[in-house]
Amino acid sequence: MVRILREADQKTVPEVAKKHGVSDQTIYAWRKRYGTLEAVDVKRLRQLEQENGRLKKLVADLTLDVDLLKEVSRKKW
Repeated sequence: MVRILREADQKTVPEVAKKHGVSDQTIYAWRKRYGTLEAVDVKRLRQLEQENGRLKKLVADLTLDVDLLKEVSRKKW
């Protein structure tokens, strides 16, 4: 992706898009989101996004457990 963006900096966007089989709008969206990043930065960003998703799932599971325990404790008393 970053390589395609760097290529689009040197050539026209439609030319690069056709060469790589993506739409012009995709390249513009990538440029808007990843324009200043290098390949290493994108890799780290993906790792962080995966970790964030895992942590969100963990928080959701723990929240369900807490709600379940509260419900059980209310019924006992």
